[in-house]
Formats: sequence, structure tokens, C-alpha cells
Amino acid sequence: MQGLGEVQCPSCFEYFAVSIPPVDECPANLDYDCEVCCRPMVIVVDAQGLVQARGMDESFPG
Repeated sequence: MQGLGEVQCPSCFEYFAVSIPPVDECPANLDYDCEVCCRPMVIVVDAQGLVQARGMDESFPG
């Protein structure tokens, strides 16, 4: 089942909801533009369905 996840924009720090893929399709990286400031980001959904937003210029651990 696809659901909603809440993320915080790494640029403007506002929170908003995004559609996330079903857990069986995770982990997933989604290119997304902030719904408030329109800055690009990557939304990372891990294997458990936890959601995190990163700026396009931020590096990912590991």
C-alpha cells in the first residue's frame, strides 16, 4: 500500500507530506521539488518505509 510520509525541506525547513512507494518497493530515492520553496531535493525511503529529505548537494552516508 502506498502511503504518505512527512518530510522537512533541507532548504526552507518547512514540513509537507509526500506520497511514498509501498514498502516492498523500498529502499527508494525520489527526486522531488519542495512544495513550499521549490528547491530540488532527494527523498530517501528506507526498507522500513522511513522517510528523509536531503538537499541535492548533500552527500549521503555510506
